[in-house]
Amino acid sequence: MTSPLVRVVDADQPRSLERGLVQVAVGVLIRDDHAFLMTSRPLGKAYAGYWEFPGGKLEAGETVAEALRRELQEEIGITITDCQPWQTEVIDYPHALVQLNFCKVTQWTGELQMREAQTFAWQQLPVLVEPVLPGTVPVLQWFATERQFAGATHKS
Repeated sequence: MTSPLVRVVDADQPRSLERGLVQVAVGVLIRDDHAFLMTSRPLGKAYAGYWEFPGGKLEAGETVAEALRRELQEEIGITITDCQPWQTEVIDYPHALVQLNFCKVTQWTGELQMREAQTFAWQQLPVLVEPVLPGTVPVLQWFATERQFAGATHKS
């Protein structure tokens, strides 16, 4: 089995060699019109103001799905009712080494509430919000590939 590709962000910045890999659950909320939810990182966090998909760190003993349900309730006030594991990406940021466990979320209840003073935007490709967090860029590429493939299969 091969190790996952690690994307290095801001390679010129110092890093601690003592860092462990932090597991993060990330929700890619998708509406029926194929728009997806992006939120801004709150002030006080690394890369504040950058746009990303909502989520957060797994706590001890949590599965990705459990962490995602908790994080989305805490951060944006919704309760997810469907969560499909999608892709995994390892990102080496100067402040943390993270494994992002992306899940597609197509069903939820509740109204969006930005509980960390962040902002949100429903986006399509190409996204109009910027700057986009480097760990988010692969998701946009995956969406583009999926949509290109879907378009090709519908033409035949």
